[in-house]
Amino acid sequence: MAAPVAAANAVATADATTQTTPTHATPVTRVSTAQANEEPAQALLKALGTTLEPQLLVQALTHRSFSHEHPGAPNYERLEFLGDAVLELVATETLFAAHPDMSEGQLAKMRAKAVSEESLSAIAREKLHVSPYILLGKGEMEQHGNEKSSILCDIVESLIGATFISHGIDEARRVVHHLVDDTLAEVATEGPALDWKTSLEVKAHQHGMGDPRYRMAISGPEYAQIFTAEALIGDDDKVYGTGTGTSKRKAQLAAAEQAWRALGD
Repeated sequence: MAAPVAAANAVATADATTQTTPTHATPVTRVSTAQANEEPAQALLKALGTTLEPQLLVQALTHRSFSHEHPGAPNYERLEFLGDAVLELVATETLFAAHPDMSEGQLAKMRAKAVSEESLSAIAREKLHVSPYILLGKGEMEQHGNEKSSILCDIVESLIGATFISHGIDEARRVVHHLVDDTLAEVATEGPALDWKTSLEVKAHQHGMGDPRYRMAISGPEYAQIFTAEALIGDDDKVYGTGTGTSKRKAQLAAAEQAWRALGD
């Protein structure tokens, strides 16, 4: 794994016509033949639709496992925190304006689906192709962390946060629209299964099974904890779904979705 300085050089956003990718920057690779003649960071920023300073871009792509192995290298968690707030604001105002007849509950469910781990990780894979750019610790790399939905979701939010830091709310809003407008349009047509925990509770009641419960477990080192949730339904505590995530909420939503599908119609 290259040191943070090498990684910064590898994703530098200076003039792409005069800058080439350092051969020692192994964390950054080209992602397709179409991008073979582009400096990798420029391909990513083109997909994102904005510009970022090199050091901020590196931070937005740095997982805490990399920071743990390279003390002093800032990770993306603060940017993710900020980006999550910006994303929710833009999603909320967009849905509010587009659906004047919908209730608060309906809008909340659509927003939850639009900014869910499933939706954001799909954006990371299909629009940004960001996996090759993520800086991970050795252990996380061995577990193919750059393909984990939870990490991909975090990266989308951190890039939004970095955009806000660099350019302010107007540019951040534009980037959010660029990334999620398609998803915001889709969720309006997907029916009631937008909030998986609520949907599972409704379906469990329809089956006369009572309220779902969630059993939690935590694994991994403190700097890279993984939460696992099991969705239990019925008096016998049968497990109908299991999910993992980087937070309790994300794990429970994933477990609820699996359980909802397991119950059938």
